[in-house]
Amino acid sequence: MKSGFGILLGLLCLSVLIRPDAATAQAQLPVLHTNQAYVEEATRPCSLDVKDAKAVFAFVFDSLPDHVKVYPTESYFYYTFICNGVPYDGNIRLDASNRDQGKVVFAYSEDLEGWRGETPENHIILDAADGVQSEKLEPLVYRVTYQGKSVVFALNDLSGVKPPASALAPDEEFIGPAFDESAIRFFLVFDKKLKIFHFILDETIKVADQFEPSPRTDRILIGKRTGFAFYRDYLRDRKIMIGAYMPNMLTNTWFDGPFDQLGDDFIHGETLRDALIAQDPGLKGHIDRFGGFPGGEERVGVDPYLPYRSVSDLYIFDRCATERKAEPSYYLCFAVDYDRDRQPYLGAYGPKRSHRARR
Repeated sequence: MKSGFGILLGLLCLSVLIRPDAATAQAQLPVLHTNQAYVEEATRPCSLDVKDAKAVFAFVFDSLPDHVKVYPTESYFYYTFICNGVPYDGNIRLDASNRDQGKVVFAYSEDLEGWRGETPENHIILDAADGVQSEKLEPLVYRVTYQGKSVVFALNDLSGVKPPASALAPDEEFIGPAFDESAIRFFLVFDKKLKIFHFILDETIKVADQFEPSPRTDRILIGKRTGFAFYRDYLRDRKIMIGAYMPNMLTNTWFDGPFDQLGDDFIHGETLRDALIAQDPGLKGHIDRFGGFPGGEERVGVDPYLPYRSVSDLYIFDRCATERKAEPSYYLCFAVDYDRDRQPYLGAYGPKRSHRARR
């Protein structure tokens, strides 16, 4: 589930008007968003029964075009809307674990905001018994039909995406690509010796952000749009994700980082489960190949980056990396975990790792 005032505005866009002779330049122009459009949506009367999950699904589904692209690699198709002045966000998900059994997952809730905490989530799994038909047309392409309307969901095909050899350290194993709902693409890797995960920025494509260095060191780079923080590795030409802005993580926005967008369709065999169990042997026998627990509502969180409130929170990474760049434990400097009191620490400085689950 994702939320946020800025995200909602992102759906209220107006096309930029251009002259016919400028048609070839259209893709280069920005998309215009107006406060007028937002105000008019926020003040529009709404008759939708937001307590009726099937009614909300019917509204969302009927509002979709005939063909949509699902970019996030855990196959969430996100949406937002306002009803009677209240913002809602949610998703339609074609989960890799059950979509070939005709299942369609639908969820929504009132937006999370920092001042109000958790909001109740409506979550249902729909199939033919509910009048929802899901048909696989080809690998990663599905047609969903409900009440006479069909929508083709094209999932993001990253099957050919692999990191360049220079982007991997000697003990690292490539788990799979991850395309985050923030529009940033990553390589998820696992260090088999140190038993830690890293998200490496995929720079084989144009990165949809611009980075500025921290005031203290240009090894720490922060995305102007996403707030994602990266560290320029001393030993390789790559950027390791070290942080996401804490308010975005607390309110579950599109900028909470890639922990909830693992590349499920591109993880081969038992690669992820084996890595999770290597990191925490207590998980053996309790998780599936995606790291999910029985019931499918929770899975092990792979989030080795810091929820930061200020740029100064990130300087611990630079201190650790500068001190340990010649040591075998160097890459532990970029692995964040949590102690029993949910306090974050770096793998190089903290106690034995623990795992946490996320919804």
